[in-house]
Amino acid sequence: MSGIDEIPLRDIARRGALFLDFDGTLVDIAPTPDGITVPAELPSLLTRLSDRTRGATALISGRTVETLDRFLAPARLPAAGGHGAELRRTAGGPLEHAASPEVPAAWIALAEALAACHPGALFERKPHGFTLHARSCPPALPRFAEALAELVSADRRFALLHAHMAVEIRPAGTDKGRALVSLMRQPPFAGRVPFFVGDDVTDEDAIAAAESLGGRGFRVADHFGDPDGVRAWLEAIAAENGS
Repeated sequence: MSGIDEIPLRDIARRGALFLDFDGTLVDIAPTPDGITVPAELPSLLTRLSDRTRGATALISGRTVETLDRFLAPARLPAAGGHGAELRRTAGGPLEHAASPEVPAAWIALAEALAACHPGALFERKPHGFTLHARSCPPALPRFAEALAELVSADRRFALLHAHMAVEIRPAGTDKGRALVSLMRQPPFAGRVPFFVGDDVTDEDAIAAAESLGGRGFRVADHFGDPDGVRAWLEAIAAENGS
């Protein structure tokens, strides 16, 4: 856990605001989005972590907030979904949707056709965009990236996001970093020091945002090794008994 041990867990619990990616950070990546295994203890861990940080624990993911709630029930946290296109500022608050353009139907048809031409590829529709997954057909990824790059180059309302073995169309101007900054502007996060943990290039904006606010950003592979290591670190924070 290089770079982690120097930060007292008590300080994180008392004064930190924790922002956590989901896939590849809290759970292992699976061949398909619905194929993940959520450890039985994870919902309870997140609830205890939220209690320990006085509510200043949030999820920031490319998944929808609804999907995160489903996988982590009964735990319910502040969350940003769709890389910031959705925002729930408090655990019991309403879900806010960023103003975003409608994805052209022709783009969806093209993406579905591309997935159909590559066995193992997966098209995933999202409320504010879509993703082409190539985890089961890696050679298709460059073709997917090229095709979607051509689309967004002609319509600057959208941006192309490169993820782990996937490419995604999302509204321009939304990213995990902006979501983190927005959450940090109000309680229970305001006045705390942000710590973000993520595993993918899609998390770089949030890492940069946390550090710009005087906090730290941690990459799973560099600091924890894998989601087991992340969960062990979070368990240690949740177990801190200091006031």
